[in-house]
Amino acid sequence: MPELSEARRRAPWKTGLGQLRQYPPAPLALAQVVETLPMPAGPTISICTPSFNQAEFLDSTIDSVMSQGYPALDYWVQDGASTDDTQGVLSRWGTKGLRYESVPDDGQADAINRGFARLSGDIMAWLNSDDLLLPGSLASVARVFLENPDVDVVYGHRILIDGAGHDIGRWILPKHEGDVLSWADYIPQETMFWRRELWDAVGGQLDTTFQFALDWDLILRFRDAGAKFHRIPRFLGAFRIHEEQKTSAEMESLGAKEMALLRQRATGRAVSQAEASSQVKSYLARATAYSAMWKVGLVDYGNL
Repeated sequence: MPELSEARRRAPWKTGLGQLRQYPPAPLALAQVVETLPMPAGPTISICTPSFNQAEFLDSTIDSVMSQGYPALDYWVQDGASTDDTQGVLSRWGTKGLRYESVPDDGQADAINRGFARLSGDIMAWLNSDDLLLPGSLASVARVFLENPDVDVVYGHRILIDGAGHDIGRWILPKHEGDVLSWADYIPQETMFWRRELWDAVGGQLDTTFQFALDWDLILRFRDAGAKFHRIPRFLGAFRIHEEQKTSAEMESLGAKEMALLRQRATGRAVSQAEASSQVKSYLARATAYSAMWKVGLVDYGNL
């Protein structure tokens, strides 16, 4: 197992869940937070990257997928007719086998739906054009699905990075707890993978009426369909924090409205922010305990 002392030193003693900037930026030392596993045979993993005017980050995002070395990768970039240098990035990767399309769309959910219509793999995921997959993630995810045929959804820990790609935080999650999803979504979207059968069972589409909480809507539909979720104890993705992203720009307006709508749908009534915060306290306490144990080495790779 790689040396993790520096990664643990920087990790917060408290859970850090919901906090997007946890400590001063530092170079991202991937060798300290990932584990190399043997490459399994299959299943085919389909990944869609929706893109619009993110040329600054898109090259790194594509590289993080293409460099996985996973033999059964089915990858597609769906660009919304960007006007920056996205076309140059896509053209360069196109010479290396990247498949993509650049046409106008009706937003992120529509772009992802268009991309998934081009893909046919057994396992599905989307990776936004400013986020990253960490090395070895696809091998780890494939192994979990192969060894656990009853598992429908897999996700893992997240690293937070800034616009320059520097390490600014991490979410270290406890075991999955389905009830908390009625009140908050702590599943890192860039780390989440699911079986195609589940996708088809919930309609095979993202809800295009959501612009911010489209992943939480999908997760709730997965839960309501009886899906079995499994959090694996490794870092799978890096979530980028920058001023232009929706998470930063729209949290207080559109994001809050959509989250309130989903809480009402999940509980059958209007829910105040105070009540939602109260309902997740026990989960956050468990997350804090798990994070503290990880920091001192009491839980690690393979400890579920």
